[in-house]
Amino acid sequence: MRFVFDRQRRPVTPAMGRLRRHCETNWGLRGVDVEVGPGESVALLGGNGAGKTTLLKVMAGVYTLDEGAVAVEGRVGSLLSINGGLMPELTGRENAVLLGVLAGLSRPQAFASLESVLQSSRLGNAFERPVSSYSQGMRARLGFATILESRPQVLLLDEVHEALDDDFRVDFERISEEIRSAGGIVVVAGHDHQLLSRMTSRALHLKDASLIDDGPFDTVLGGYLARDRGEAASR
Repeated sequence: MRFVFDRQRRPVTPAMGRLRRHCETNWGLRGVDVEVGPGESVALLGGNGAGKTTLLKVMAGVYTLDEGAVAVEGRVGSLLSINGGLMPELTGRENAVLLGVLAGLSRPQAFASLESVLQSSRLGNAFERPVSSYSQGMRARLGFATILESRPQVLLLDEVHEALDDDFRVDFERISEEIRSAGGIVVVAGHDHQLLSRMTSRALHLKDASLIDDGPFDTVLGGYLARDRGEAASR
């Protein structure tokens, strides 16, 4: 997966990049070969710009690969941004319908799920207020509660869970475990290593768009932190 930018640093398609001069290519993913099976929960580790978000977006079908192939089996539920899909001027209730349809529900299903979303998100009276008045944590709760209504078999999360308060994190961990126990897959990117250690048993370490390590969470985390400290010391 590569990104092409023109001389003004504007993204362009690879075809357009070949027609223009002085374009720059940055790899979002390169040479990554990985398989995640039923019942697995996987953490994506790495610094900013390592390729974690790009890999999640490829899995979610947001990005199309320039080379290679990706295959995902089962219903995918993805929350890759706290504000993803939200319309600030609409209420939580109205946004829940919008997000539900984007997650694959029909309009009748999305409307029928509103009471469940209200209860799951614990937004109370704020459910009827514009999302522009929400904190980041409230937006994350609304998005997560809505995504769950599509009954995902593959759950993809990009740091969104880190905005949740402690009480909602308990629910988040429980639901993630239920998906995994039912033979589903959970893939989570983030920097809260304590939370990730409770949620996942396997980790992928990404750096400079490449896969550096793949294995048990504690082992991969140890290697990642050691490399990070070594690079910091060398600077």
